[in-house]
Amino acid sequence: MDRAKAIRAVEDLLDALGEDRSREGLRDTPRRVADMYAQLLSGVGKTAEEELSKTFAVEGGDMVIEKDIAFSSMCEHHLMPFFGRIAIAYIPGDRVVGLSKLARCVDICAARLQLQERLTRQIAEEIMRCLSPVGVMVWCEAEHTCMTCRGVKKPGSKTVSYVTLGNFPEDKKAEVLALVK
Repeated sequence: MDRAKAIRAVEDLLDALGEDRSREGLRDTPRRVADMYAQLLSGVGKTAEEELSKTFAVEGGDMVIEKDIAFSSMCEHHLMPFFGRIAIAYIPGDRVVGLSKLARCVDICAARLQLQERLTRQIAEEIMRCLSPVGVMVWCEAEHTCMTCRGVKKPGSKTVSYVTLGNFPEDKKAEVLALVK
């Protein structure tokens, strides 16, 4: 990220809004906002490969589910946050990954300007690419502040998306959907 350019952009925005940038509460706002975006968008250009590369041999291939992974991301339409929880279920091939690595995969994919549907798919694609499981399912439920704080103003409304890749049988999908509700 071009930090200096981001700071200038926030200064220009404050000027366009008619704000006095010399006011005490706004003096450091352009820097703080630039730093905030650098943190919130730190996943740009990264993949989860490093996080998902440390695997362990497994026998059997029973489904692994990690649920209630909290996340936040930025909607690319309004540059407003959306947040919620994600569940990841996969049927291993011959390798599994440590559970914290799944959460880190979510963090990397969420730290970009996103659409919820794309976020859900990107997580599933990273897991398929890095772990080569038999199948994977990613389920996401999120509250979008562009829906709750502006426009239709419907606080508490949630959007659900999910994707399955590979061979993920219908009975396993139903099991995951029952667990995440």
